[in-house]
Amino acid sequence: MIFTSTRSSLSIGSLPAILRGLAPDGGLFVPAFDSAPLDAGGGDWSSFAAAERAALGALFDDISETVREDAIRNLLSKFPSKDPLPLVDAGGFKILELFHGPTGAFKDVALSILPVLMVAAAGGRRVHILTATSGDTGSAAMAGFADVPGIEITVFYPDVGTSRIQRLQMTTPSAPNVHAVAIRGNFDDAQAAVKRIFSDARIRAEADAAGVALSSANSINIGRLVPQIAYYLLAAHRTGGEFDVVVPSGNFGNILAAYYAKHLFGAPIRTFACASNVNDVLARFIATGVYDPGERFTVTNSPSMDIRKSSNVERLLWALNGGDCGEAARLMDDFARTGRYALKPDATARLQSEFTGASATPEETEAEMRRMYEASGYVLDPHTAVATAVARKLGFPKDGTPCVVAATATPYKFPETCLRAFGKDVLTSPPESFAALEKKPVAQTDVVDVAEMESVVRRAW
Repeated sequence: MIFTSTRSSLSIGSLPAILRGLAPDGGLFVPAFDSAPLDAGGGDWSSFAAAERAALGALFDDISETVREDAIRNLLSKFPSKDPLPLVDAGGFKILELFHGPTGAFKDVALSILPVLMVAAAGGRRVHILTATSGDTGSAAMAGFADVPGIEITVFYPDVGTSRIQRLQMTTPSAPNVHAVAIRGNFDDAQAAVKRIFSDARIRAEADAAGVALSSANSINIGRLVPQIAYYLLAAHRTGGEFDVVVPSGNFGNILAAYYAKHLFGAPIRTFACASNVNDVLARFIATGVYDPGERFTVTNSPSMDIRKSSNVERLLWALNGGDCGEAARLMDDFARTGRYALKPDATARLQSEFTGASATPEETEAEMRRMYEASGYVLDPHTAVATAVARKLGFPKDGTPCVVAATATPYKFPETCLRAFGKDVLTSPPESFAALEKKPVAQTDVVDVAEMESVVRRAW
């Protein structure tokens, strides 16, 4: 598979795209496929391993099968062997539990695969991975890359807004190659600064002179995004027919993986429902075709969705405009100049033909957690509760069609919210790794201004 930038005709293979992370022109790498659906692995999506084999085999076919199989083995070693991604019936929905990995978030899947791919991509070079996180990516990336030879990782996270458990997962790791740095700002600030660093030719030249390649573990990296397609291939096999999917969305990578599962592999997904919290730029974008973050940023009880500038939407823009790099570049230039952009009417129509969306307030989120628990005994984390609350607002499930909800995190990551929502402690059996967090010393203590992020990166060389 060849990958192209969303903003130019640049073409690149899988391993260079994974190593680079962000395209040199500031765009994101997307698969330049000739026809769909793809049928790697003979269309076998019957298990988690088979679904990953199909996704990686089709889109990373220029990476050796040995490397791909090593990546899948590394992934499976970190998840329960019996059923890594259970599909649970609760409250009228099919809850796809994506959170049974080491840090309790869906990011664990790709961030168990990416380290193996990154080592292959590096080819013996030193790599410094820079990652912005709103809460979950950082801990999953640190867990995935801890003690991986030749790779250093620095995670930047908001000083205010993450849950206590999320913060402990980032501040207690002591592997010498992983670093977590709090910033005085929000996720959007961190992500924008990381992108500026990647796009700065001077910084890249300094890194090259030091023998270091810069890369990313965010979903801007195609190596993070592709493994997530397997979620929806597996869901397609288990539902056995057409289904709708509801995804709590922040940076838009997870729902984009569902879109790729349909458009590249033929997964029978009818509607993509994008669930937002009160930072509702994505829901408004789908409703209007205008992407406008506005001035308001709110810290909520679903912190991993406290994002207003969702990077992966750029990949969708490219697809909605038929792979027109010029149009995608024009839209992103509008965004850089004015802080907003508007799709043309035909692209808006294509967006709205498949996507819908709505938002839930923090109060609605906690009410939904209580509703689900009282009705079925199922304990939702606040992000998945945003998704089921939005699903109810939008009338899912509809017409007897199964509604698959992506459960993106374990409730054990958010004990304070759960206690407030339920009025009692329902988290009675925390994973052993979570209980151990309370006893670990804090190893990561840096807090910096956004303007200091460049110097933090340089001192690692």
